[in-house]
Amino acid sequence: MSAFGGAAVATLNLATTEVWNDKGGQRQEKTEWHRIVLWGKQAESLQEYLTKGKQIYVEGRLQTRQWDDKDGNKRYTTEIKADRITLLGGGGGGRGASMERGAVSMPHAGGDELAMEPITDDDIPF
Repeated sequence: MSAFGGAAVATLNLATTEVWNDKGGQRQEKTEWHRIVLWGKQAESLQEYLTKGKQIYVEGRLQTRQWDDKDGNKRYTTEIKADRITLLGGGGGGRGASMERGAVSMPHAGGDELAMEPITDDDIPF
């Protein structure tokens, strides 16, 4: 975690894995990595509870940034700017393993807090 303009900012890498059986019945698996950016109190709160392997639910928007590297080449990255992250029950160990489910939300541009309703097992489609 670092500070940018006085606000805490944190980035984390999230893996999503898709599993299916191909036409021959063989199990296939594809993992993709996504960069998540967290700001403010959300970054501070999750630092205490989030551990490697912990399952999370993320809501946010895609944001693409562009910059020139040291050789003058244009570089791009697409990140998920998180508006809401919910810690789920599975995975991970250590300090965060015993935490109850809960949501942490960031204020949107209007300054009001977003609704914070925890996700239940009935809300998850798998």
